[in-house]
Amino acid sequence: MAASRTRYTTGAIVIHWLIAAAIIFQIILGWRMGDGPKGPTTYALFQLHKSIGITILLLSLLRLAWRLVNPVPLAPADQPRWERVAAKLVHVGFYVVMIGLPLTGWVVVSASRVNIPTLLYGTIPWPHLPLLPELAAGPKHLWREIGETGHELLVKLTYVLLALHLGAAAKHQLLDRDAVFGHMAPGARPGWKEPRAWLAVAGLAAVIAAGYLYMPAVKAAPAAPPVEAAPAETPAAGPSPALAGPPPAEAAAPASDLKDPVAWTIQQGSDLTFTATWSGSAIEGRFKTWTADILFSPEALDRSKLTVNVDMGSAATGDDQRDQSLPSGDFFDTAEHPKAIFTASKFRKTGEGKFVADGTLDLRGVKKPLSLPFSLKIDGDTATARGVTTLDRTTFGVGQGEWASTDEIAAKVKVSFALTAKRK
Repeated sequence: MAASRTRYTTGAIVIHWLIAAAIIFQIILGWRMGDGPKGPTTYALFQLHKSIGITILLLSLLRLAWRLVNPVPLAPADQPRWERVAAKLVHVGFYVVMIGLPLTGWVVVSASRVNIPTLLYGTIPWPHLPLLPELAAGPKHLWREIGETGHELLVKLTYVLLALHLGAAAKHQLLDRDAVFGHMAPGARPGWKEPRAWLAVAGLAAVIAAGYLYMPAVKAAPAAPPVEAAPAETPAAGPSPALAGPPPAEAAAPASDLKDPVAWTIQQGSDLTFTATWSGSAIEGRFKTWTADILFSPEALDRSKLTVNVDMGSAATGDDQRDQSLPSGDFFDTAEHPKAIFTASKFRKTGEGKFVADGTLDLRGVKKPLSLPFSLKIDGDTATARGVTTLDRTTFGVGQGEWASTDEIAAKVKVSFALTAKRK
């Protein structure tokens, strides 16, 4: 009890410096998020900004509870009354911003048109505020506006409070030469030569530098998992028994018999990928679940056919929070359109081992013609094929509302495949 009247308790001191470092770091992140084009790096900074904001909220509530049960040190006996009043107002103001800023940011995220989940530091799920995500578009937009306006005003208040707080600390340490700085730095003495004061300045500079130098790791798309494939006579939506490995040898047709279309079973390791451009940066992803019915022979193109079913909810770009937003109504709308389907029954040979499949892509309920160029090599009972085409996402409605614009996310999306197949 006696020690608490000459300095803050150890718990209060630790929480104070943690919150101080987090606030400064948050300010730098906020500046970086607002500068330049939006892209994967900015997105990753935004996710970290949310995590640190929630951390500040929890630490502030802990600090407030700690303050209620632990006495605070006395002000200097000769301190003017106006300084004591100003100090109390600044302390109250800091609690307002330390709690208000995370709450208004939480409102903005919860009322966002795109339901992007919050994972603290990419690991711990954090819920949206109750009721806001379920609101109609009009009220939700209003709440988002309220949250954004409140957030911006509190940021400006933070600048004012930091200037007052740091200025007052310097005044007490260098001009008044009293024991106020020692409240948060036990053992500190007034004056220029106090090492704890210089340590605090060095810590401030280090946090600012860290805020500018920190570069989040932008995750690459995960490695290709085993693909779920289906032979020609198996329903496309169902799993294939060929997943366990190649078909039995006795089921294979003679290697030279390609006069009629042959059923092919896709093997493990086949890959269906896509590449989008976000503010000039490539976002690479893949579909983890897709099936294919293939009946094909290069000597019977007029009777060949292909059907590919893609589970749009299986899209993976390496970032869990981004991936969980892709199935929403603003992008793939998997609730209404869980699959994309490409069908082709017309094939053209364009060169040695080169072909084009002309068909139709049904994506998000929109059907458009699509030509898919591919190369093919058949060696006995094994075929390897690779192909790439480019889609205009806007023609299929992928990207609604604020995401319909091509200023940040380009309209063109490259879709590629590489597969190995066995004749059944």
